[in-house]
Amino acid sequence: MTPQPNPAPAPALPPASVDGLFKALSDPTRRHVLERLSAKQASVSELAAPYDMTLPSFVGHLKVLEGCGLVRSRKVGRVRTYQLVPERLQAAEDWLGRQRRLWERRLDRLDDYLMTMTEEEPR
Repeated sequence: MTPQPNPAPAPALPPASVDGLFKALSDPTRRHVLERLSAKQASVSELAAPYDMTLPSFVGHLKVLEGCGLVRSRKVGRVRTYQLVPERLQAAEDWLGRQRRLWERRLDRLDDYLMTMTEEEPR
């Protein structure tokens, strides 16, 4: 196995930013809202329609999503419309990618170590 150069690490997000993203993504209602917004923007009432919860409770989910930057809203008259901010999902993907690379390197080192152990065993 030839050593490969390590790519320059991507800049890490502040822990609070990562925490907020994963907190928002941890809830199935919020994930479903993101999936719906990935198809098209929608009003609060359109987004809330499929859920058996009060409107203030549902709006709380939207506030969490907006607070971490996964969605943005605009108000025209009395209608508030939400849209997805896909760039913020990239931040979560980047964090997961760094974790994946870390564990792949660790497992590669373990594999190398175990291979040397089996080579050194007397036969």
